[in-house]
Amino acid sequence: MDVNHFKEVSDSLAGQLTADEQTLSSMAILSERLERLKQLSDKFDGVEFSPAVKKLAKSRGRVAVC
Repeated sequence: MDVNHFKEVSDSLAGQLTADEQTLSSMAILSERLERLKQLSDKFDGVEFSPAVKKLAKSRGRVAVC
């Protein structure tokens, strides 16, 4: 299944989707991608997820975010 991970998380934050396992999976994938970018270039060192995404991850207690 081809999932737009950004849209999945964004729609969950906007209340258009329920934050479910797919949302958590998308958050994990986006987190991994961000970590890879940080390894490729120090230009991404200061990039992190928004407070809303961090709160969603903490409330679900399943995804580590940067």
